[in-house]
Amino acid sequence: MQRALEGLDLAHLQALEAMIVASPASTEDVADLLGADAARAEELVGDLHALALCWRSPEGMRPARAVADVVGLPGGLGPVGSGVPTGEALRAALDGLQPRHRSLLDALTWGPARGAVAAVPGQGAASPVSVAAQELVEAGLLEREDDAHVVLPREVALALRGGRLHRTSGVAAPQVEHRSLDLEVVDAAAGGRAAELIVLVTEVVEEWGTRPPRVLRSGGLAVRDLGRLAAHLETGTDEVAWLLETAHAAGLLAVDDGRQRVRADEAAVWAPTALADEWLADDAGDRWAALAAAWWSTSAAPSLVGTTEGGRVNALSTATSYPLARQRRHDTLRALASLPPGAVGGEEALGELLRWRHPLRSARSTGDHGVGPATVLRESEWAGVTGRGALSTPGRAVVAGDPAADLMAPLVPPAVDHVLLQADLTAIAPGRLDGPARSLLRLLSEVESRGGASVHRFDEQSVRRALDLGWTADRVLEELAAVSRTPVPQPLDYLVRDVARRHGVARVGACAAYLRCDDAALLDRIEHDRALGMLQWRRIAPTVLVSPVPAPTVLDLLREEQYGPVADGGDGGLALAAAQQHRAPRPSTPAVRVSGVDAEVARQVVGVMRRGDVTASSSGEASTDPVVVSATVREAAVDGQALWIGYADDAGGVATHLVRPLAVEGGRVRASVGDADVTRTFLLHRITRVSPAW
Repeated sequence: MQRALEGLDLAHLQALEAMIVASPASTEDVADLLGADAARAEELVGDLHALALCWRSPEGMRPARAVADVVGLPGGLGPVGSGVPTGEALRAALDGLQPRHRSLLDALTWGPARGAVAAVPGQGAASPVSVAAQELVEAGLLEREDDAHVVLPREVALALRGGRLHRTSGVAAPQVEHRSLDLEVVDAAAGGRAAELIVLVTEVVEEWGTRPPRVLRSGGLAVRDLGRLAAHLETGTDEVAWLLETAHAAGLLAVDDGRQRVRADEAAVWAPTALADEWLADDAGDRWAALAAAWWSTSAAPSLVGTTEGGRVNALSTATSYPLARQRRHDTLRALASLPPGAVGGEEALGELLRWRHPLRSARSTGDHGVGPATVLRESEWAGVTGRGALSTPGRAVVAGDPAADLMAPLVPPAVDHVLLQADLTAIAPGRLDGPARSLLRLLSEVESRGGASVHRFDEQSVRRALDLGWTADRVLEELAAVSRTPVPQPLDYLVRDVARRHGVARVGACAAYLRCDDAALLDRIEHDRALGMLQWRRIAPTVLVSPVPAPTVLDLLREEQYGPVADGGDGGLALAAAQQHRAPRPSTPAVRVSGVDAEVARQVVGVMRRGDVTASSSGEASTDPVVVSATVREAAVDGQALWIGYADDAGGVATHLVRPLAVEGGRVRASVGDADVTRTFLLHRITRVSPAW
């Protein structure tokens, strides 16, 4: 029932409150309480009846029994009073009020209906407010709750409100102020952002495919690795965290569980999955649609990554799971979709619209926890669902649950397969690189700047990566010439050939490690290099040095000091480095699975519930089901039956009481206890069991 009511907008919720107040209510009663026309009231009542939130009795429409527990006090009204004047007597009593009486009632008219009145502090005499309250109690216009509090009866409040349930009617949706953009401009901006998203995720897959980061013991990604990836992608850590969570939800990233590792003692790492290879081969529209659908359905809240009041939250950890984030994401973008195409909704405007579309859900949100409308709008811009703050055409398809790949495909700028080599050792890609050209530039260069046109720089380290794989200088230059629309400039030719000439002069083997070099001068320099002192060199021949440090470490340190060594094989030949591609196993099931319930399943579930109700009522045994407890107590209040109840106290003990329920309102049961004429209030959620007192 709570889920059903949280899906109602303010108009239907106010209509349901009016039905609670006037039950059994006619359409005219609902229209009068809401201040709406009869046609609108008939429409609202019909919708509520179709949702099974009310039912039609011979006397009029009645709300379902559990509705009042979720709604609470309708319209801020108090309980129905006893001994309150009615009709003309009530109007006459209100018209004859003195100003001090009127001001007290006005303070309680629109809620809350409960007020505090007490004696003057430090004096024995009662305060003027207390005196006025007592006079109103004697007149039947107020009711005494206890010595210090009074309650305005529901009938008096409605009379003071002029028969209206709410001060401001919510029958019509609020007019949200917004500015409009041309839909073509919105779609173009979304297409550009989708292309950038594809590039960033592709870069993550390739980067983690060769250098996968370790998984923390507590799960997730280390802050250092997150910062390193952010620096590599030249973007903020908040966007990178969102990027990783989205790729993980799409099944492109996962934890390598050890089956793909060479050594069993290697630590678990984050690596691309086999699905990532299929994703890389898809068209741009399909690649974007997979990411957008994953973001739309994921329960992760990437905005929680960082330092919070509860401690640090790491990306890709279980601490980012926050199912309410998905609900707020859906609510915000569906509210934006209700505006005209091209409408740009701001945070305040969408907040106002959300409070009308889902008032109960908005009231129960004590804080956005970093997943408010502003966060949703920012992430939707990253995802290409919106462009310049307005929903794009493919974005509307994502929100509606329709296929969006074909709608986005023509909006994504086409990829390019060539570059322009420059004399300053750079290459300009006039668009989004894809295919062999992207793989070649990633191997031979470093990205200097990103954007619509990316700039790639060649240096000694990037050229050595190709030489370490066994490439020759001629092959490097031929491959570059094949993807360039401009000739290979002379400075780049000199760079490649100079690095190739010096590459492989020194060779590293295992001794733990040995270093052999025919250049005696170079070997002397390496032996006496202070930066390499930790290697503890020992010369065993004029052209050979040995070290107790393992060969991979020696190789890495020599490369770090720009000596350009290569690895020696076991047979004395050149050991070429293999291009490693780490892949995690394909996830067996999606992270989030949403399924509906067909009519057949619904009939079976309802049948089981009804059989359980019949069995419980016929056996006369105590019921502990909260739904049955609530229904039994309400029926007893209507029929005047006595019940045995188990009631949990503050210390956790459960006591048994014989009660006769009088009224059930706002989650509280007012009942007479035992045979004495003593009235007590019980909290409904503390009643552990109930059985009829036959």
